Amino acid sequence: MNAQQSISIAVLSKNQDVVALINSTLRDAGHAARCHWVNRPEALYDTLGEQQVELLILHRDGYPDSIRSVIKQKDRFDPEVQVLALAKEADEQSIQKAMQDGACDLVSFGRRRRLQAVVSRELRALRVERALNSTLQSATRYRKQVDEYMQASTSAIALVAEGIVTGTNEAWLKLFKIKSSDEIEGMPVMDSFDSEHHAAIKGALIATTAGKWAEGEVLKARTAHEGGDGDQLSLSFRRVDMDGAPAVQVLIVPPANASEPTKLVHDALKRDPTTLLFHRSQFIERLKKRLSRKPQSGLHVLAYVKPDKFGELAGKIGYLDSEEVLGQFAEEVRKRLHPRDVAGRFEGTSLMVLLERGNANDAEVWGKQLAQHIEKCAFEVGDTSCHLTCTVGVCAVSDLFGSLEELVAATVGAWKLGKEAGGNTAVLNDRIDEDTRQREFDAIWIKHLKSALMDNRFRLASLPIAGLRSDSVKMFDLLVRMIDEQGNSVLPSEFLPAAQRNNMMKNIDRWMLVAAMDFCERNDADRVFVRLSRQSILDGTTAAWMRQELEKRNFDCSRLVAQIPERDAAKHIKQTRSLVAGLKKLGVAFAIEHYGVDQERFQILDLLKPDYIKIDGELMHSLMTDSSMQESVQKIVNGARERGVRTIAERVENANAMAVLFQLGLDYMQGHYVHEPEVVLEDQDSGRHTTLEELSTAGAS
Repeated sequence: MNAQQSISIAVLSKNQDVVALINSTLRDAGHAARCHWVNRPEALYDTLGEQQVELLILHRDGYPDSIRSVIKQKDRFDPEVQVLALAKEADEQSIQKAMQDGACDLVSFGRRRRLQAVVSRELRALRVERALNSTLQSATRYRKQVDEYMQASTSAIALVAEGIVTGTNEAWLKLFKIKSSDEIEGMPVMDSFDSEHHAAIKGALIATTAGKWAEGEVLKARTAHEGGDGDQLSLSFRRVDMDGAPAVQVLIVPPANASEPTKLVHDALKRDPTTLLFHRSQFIERLKKRLSRKPQSGLHVLAYVKPDKFGELAGKIGYLDSEEVLGQFAEEVRKRLHPRDVAGRFEGTSLMVLLERGNANDAEVWGKQLAQHIEKCAFEVGDTSCHLTCTVGVCAVSDLFGSLEELVAATVGAWKLGKEAGGNTAVLNDRIDEDTRQREFDAIWIKHLKSALMDNRFRLASLPIAGLRSDSVKMFDLLVRMIDEQGNSVLPSEFLPAAQRNNMMKNIDRWMLVAAMDFCERNDADRVFVRLSRQSILDGTTAAWMRQELEKRNFDCSRLVAQIPERDAAKHIKQTRSLVAGLKKLGVAFAIEHYGVDQERFQILDLLKPDYIKIDGELMHSLMTDSSMQESVQKIVNGARERGVRTIAERVENANAMAVLFQLGLDYMQGHYVHEPEVVLEDQDSGRHTTLEELSTAGAS
């Protein structure tokens, strides 16, 4: 904590040594305490009137007034201020008596660690209350700032050259509580912001200088705030020329909605004070609402997250301190959530998260990466550092589950499998594949799939791939949608799993390849990416079939990129090498997608020599704030560049992610930040391969 966030404490005792003891104890725990000595009851009125006291510590054995008397006096000034009693000895009975008299707790002199823990607990409550009050006050401040802005046409602005602040206006100084520009000019602009946002800000500055930052785009970042969360701001960047050299104008964008602070207040009241995630009832309510509608893309997956052997940890560090560790653990989980994910404290030490992912395997990857990350974390409480691991159970939401209770039970069942295996892992519940209901479910989908292939009721959805360095090449990632008999679009997450389980993916792959060629001709696309499933990899006729189609159409093969998931390529390396060799003879480029989930596997790049690698989208969200993840991705980018392989980031959701990617040197990106998938509604009416027999037929052997 800095001086602005220090805690003001009134210590009621006749002995000044008690004040010194409390001051040193709290400072050892990292609290910047300002202790005001009150040695007699009449002095308490003056202290409460002159100082903004936030906590009273009453030396019960060394002060003339009782707990009830002290509370009665302080209530005239601030009823919300808590009174903590301090005594030579403290047992269960005396603690109970002190709390019945109105104290928030009773602590003994000999238990300094407990004193630190209790004060930390009260400070946590104070920070929550302070944040709520500050949020309400910010609405009023913002309205005043808007008036001033309209009258004086000023905003908080800083000029930055090569990361160094070269100038600011009064609004900037006021916002960051800086007395004069001399204090900040010549200093790195990153010093004003939380360290977890440094990579994004640096990337945004580089992108702006290079002319790649979109006008009107904003980046979210929190101000530097030692010992707590800073204010979240929206930053806008614009390139300017200062004395013939490029500089960046950083402007703080006011909130678009002045009612947002009130919304945040109501939202905060629905959250668990330890984890800051939703209370169980609030989470279940949101879970039901989310599950009542289908996601825009992909599918919902439920995850059950629980620290391993937390009871043993609590026994070692104490039950009060263990709650602080749980709060830090929940924060690490929160940082790795995507914008559309929702999380809550489910029971005890367990958390539950509803993920929105492309498929169930993506959720399993998320769980394993979370477990790996938690294992590396050090959780600090006072002067104690501890480590823990966690186990994650994940289960895809499916019509196979007759109720939410069944879905939750299956998810917890997956967690139990991980726990029985030793913990520190993630387990996907896929045992339902052998269930009778699964077979009945698949039988229905097989009928629908065959009908859609025969009636040509598949459609393409195009997702633009944007250049981070250059926009000279017009590239698209092509996805597939199915149209049901009522004309409604069906997401891949609904029909592709059944197609994969029943050997129908090869037919869909071939429909996609033919449709991709039509798409290139109709949309003047320079390059399109088409996925090949494991069935197409294992089918030795795939390359020959493609050659026949390409020759038949006289298609420019350089416009086509076949992409294969890294895990499939690694598992079937011999068949993949054979297929890639056949594709490259035709002039078709090759990409490995979902790369990086198994760390930096450069051997596969040397064996398959891809033209592109798509860095797995599951890395993108945590990439913004996780420095170790940034280092890992940087190694991948450097390794790819050394081999002449171009890099594409998957599932880029916002400007913060784009800024970090720009700094790390990636070449391209795709995702909702670039553009939502756009369905190509034209019928693919070329007249070719509209039957199962034709789609399955290979060309020259």
